[in-house]
Amino acid sequence: MLKSDRYCVIMAGGIGSRFWPMSTQKFPKQFQDILGTGRTMIQQTYDRISRIIPKEQIFVITNKEYVTLSHQQLPEIPEENIVGEPLMKNTAACNLYMANKIAEINPDATMIVLPADHLILKEDIFLEKVELAFDLAAQHDYLVTLGITPTRPDTGYGYIQFVEKKGSDYFKVKTFTEKPILEIAQSFLESGDFLWNAGIFIWNVKSIHHAFELYLPEMMQHFMACEYNSAKENGCIETIYPKVQKISIDNGILEKAKNVYVIPSDLGWSDLGTWTSVYENTEKDENGNAVKLRHFLNYNSKGNIIRLKNNNKAVIIDGLEDFIVVDTDKALLICPRDNDQLIKDYVLDLKSFKKGDKFM
Repeated sequence: MLKSDRYCVIMAGGIGSRFWPMSTQKFPKQFQDILGTGRTMIQQTYDRISRIIPKEQIFVITNKEYVTLSHQQLPEIPEENIVGEPLMKNTAACNLYMANKIAEINPDATMIVLPADHLILKEDIFLEKVELAFDLAAQHDYLVTLGITPTRPDTGYGYIQFVEKKGSDYFKVKTFTEKPILEIAQSFLESGDFLWNAGIFIWNVKSIHHAFELYLPEMMQHFMACEYNSAKENGCIETIYPKVQKISIDNGILEKAKNVYVIPSDLGWSDLGTWTSVYENTEKDENGNAVKLRHFLNYNSKGNIIRLKNNNKAVIIDGLEDFIVVDTDKALLICPRDNDQLIKDYVLDLKSFKKGDKFM
């Protein structure tokens, strides 16, 4: 395929409530340097894909609240390539919206859709797999995804089951499974024909349009009403978005389509979806504490992750084991690392406070 036919969409609309209080509605995690590398998550995503796709062909779709922030963090991308959704409608709507915009520019385009906030340590292998995916999606009517080789029975990820074919680099997808309970995740790992769903998709604009016509025809109808890349686009999108179904691309398209293929990939990947995943991917001291603080005293404490907005504070911990401690201007969180999946619930409970929203 021609390199000029390759496009990228970075999805950057989420709030990351499991990362509260560091990730807030005003400043969600994709715009933060979670691992202390000097580049935010969305900047790292851009750096990675811009090695094989020209910056003029990289788009960002985000909540309209974050358009300015996206411009500030990715000044390389043309301003018109950063698109703000008027409402959060999950991932089917934004995928169709961006496929329409790109198809209007280039009807032969093949596009990759990337989450803005994932960690990929093996970047060269990632780009190699992406090259294969682009070739497959350009040459066939395939919806292609990268599936991550699982390393443990994780209940925080969705799984993709594939049909084994000897000597192949890619396989037909049999089923998509939502986040399983531990026993089922264990059986997936042992069976050897399941991969983690990383939410990385590659397809030709014609293939994804055809899939929407088949499986989400009403959504397709709504989006066909707009003139893309024109002065009328924004007004039309504002009008149709309240009418559009709120559904993920997985539930709406991929679980139903018969032409989904997966490329197994060992990428050193994490969705950095929880404080525990940040802990696992951060340097630790000799006591297993993930701490980047100037003034830190530790007594009999191990396995903790500690993050402070104000690095000039002195921190002293004694007798603390396997805890998350996060201190920001507006909130302090102290909870066991094992409970990091409950942070979403804490946030909901906090919202029920009078004026609880100001802590979000």
